[in-house]
Amino acid sequence: MADNPMAVNIDSRLGRSADHVIVPMPWGRLEWRVSAEIGNSATMTVGTCFIDVGMANGRHFHPNCDEVLTVVRGQIVHSWNGEERVMNVGDVISIPQGVVHNARNTGDTVAELAICFSSAYRTTCDEPAQGSLATSANSPNGEDHDGQADL
Repeated sequence: MADNPMAVNIDSRLGRSADHVIVPMPWGRLEWRVSAEIGNSATMTVGTCFIDVGMANGRHFHPNCDEVLTVVRGQIVHSWNGEERVMNVGDVISIPQGVVHNARNTGDTVAELAICFSSAYRTTCDEPAQGSLATSANSPNGEDHDGQADL
């Protein structure tokens, strides 16, 4: 990406729906719209997470970025370092880097969550289990090593 934002061509930053990266997951799907890997941002990652009824992504954290999650459709229970909160349409949560979290769909429709990260190179780590820690940057197609959404 160019250092001077005035020198950047608008077409290099415009993401068409056909360009979105869709990643099927065991619990739903991810749809990535903006990231360094996609090539339209050097500072952020933006996408949508769809969680099927009764499903949840695994508990994880992001060591290199904050996350903002907004419920666009449905209802979820969001966990945060052992606490849980019900979230409905329009609710938003700002998750600092390092906070262990996940989302569980408790509604009767697919939950749609807008997700934004403060890094174009977000990293996800599984919740530590018995002293071990799995870490990975995302692959170019937007998948995490552990198959978890960046929620």
